[in-house]
Amino acid sequence: MKLAVIGGGAAGLFASGVASHNGADVTMFEKNDRAGVKLRITGKGRCNLTNDCDRDTFFRSVMSNPRFLYSSYSALTPADVMAFFEGLGVPLKVERGNRVFPVSDRAADVAEALIRYCADGKVRTVHEKVLGIKHENAFTVTTAKGEYVFDRVIIATGGRSYPRTGSDGDGYTFARELGHTVTPTSPSLVPLICEDELCPRCQGLSLKNVTLTVTDTSDGRTVFSELGEMLFTDKGVSGPLVLSASAHMTDIRPGRYRLEIDLKPALDTQTLDKRLLRDFSENINKDLINSLSALLPSKLIAPFISLTGIPADKKINSVTAQERKTMVGYLKHLPLTVRSAAPVSEAIITRGGVNVRELDPKTMQSKLVPGLYFAGEVIDCDAYTGGFNLQIAFQTANAAALSASGS
Repeated sequence: MKLAVIGGGAAGLFASGVASHNGADVTMFEKNDRAGVKLRITGKGRCNLTNDCDRDTFFRSVMSNPRFLYSSYSALTPADVMAFFEGLGVPLKVERGNRVFPVSDRAADVAEALIRYCADGKVRTVHEKVLGIKHENAFTVTTAKGEYVFDRVIIATGGRSYPRTGSDGDGYTFARELGHTVTPTSPSLVPLICEDELCPRCQGLSLKNVTLTVTDTSDGRTVFSELGEMLFTDKGVSGPLVLSASAHMTDIRPGRYRLEIDLKPALDTQTLDKRLLRDFSENINKDLINSLSALLPSKLIAPFISLTGIPADKKINSVTAQERKTMVGYLKHLPLTVRSAAPVSEAIITRGGVNVRELDPKTMQSKLVPGLYFAGEVIDCDAYTGGFNLQIAFQTANAAALSASGS
């Protein structure tokens, strides 16, 4: 079986390796001069390759079309993925939130293990950009250097996030040209751009053990609320909490979403007021701006006081009960207004993709074009941060490879 795999990322490498070891004659097309470029930078260069969770947790973590993934998950669970990579000589460890990383903390080790696995299966890698795919009796893959003919094709090109790594959306073009529907795409797991001056003033500040709540102002619904870490950027906010929150935010436009940060989630309002009184009693003759170092990070103090409207040079002994109440309110509900999501080039993944109704969930084969398969981010499936999206890439690639390499 002559099989072409378009794309040499996580899904493409996995599909190529599995198909070749299952007896297929595999050619993998990768436009970059080496495979696994995006894989090498995932997880801040550490590669969170799956999540060691149970079945229910996995499917609760999938935002788009979780039911479509039932069969491929059953055939390749997170435990199977972990066993697979350890079998390739990549020792793994499980960290907070059941995130799975290589013991070495090197994403390159994961990429190189997959490349060796493909080499062992005699996969041929063609470092050429695919310009088009046509289907008549067979599949013709066209590059700038010529045409290649195959019995079957797996499209594993990724989405539109991190285009500098090669994920420029060409898989969607191939899918449409072959008759498939592509649902609207947008960035997901992406930083947020905010309208507030507080963000650039606090640029680089990381907040830990805070609760981020996101409200949809169009209907008043709370769409996200979790405890964790986040950080301020020159244009807005980012970090694990923000990336996860963005997966719940659709049609992001100026003013639609309001963020609130609870800077002291372990303390209720009454307890926090007592804490503030205690701090004030120890700084009774100081200016307000010099009295909050035990409560707030230094970079946040001046912007925080600006929000409250209390003069920064006001003496603690003259701060009123109402002003103290205002401060407590902002400590528990620090507001930010979202203008937009950051560009898709800054997103971890792309929401949207090839319509799952046009694919067989057991095999990832097209229902419209026999012998055509899809795997990974090009499909309309996405999940939270935490290793879930790479798990989806591997399990869909596995399903496609096993079917495409069969007779």
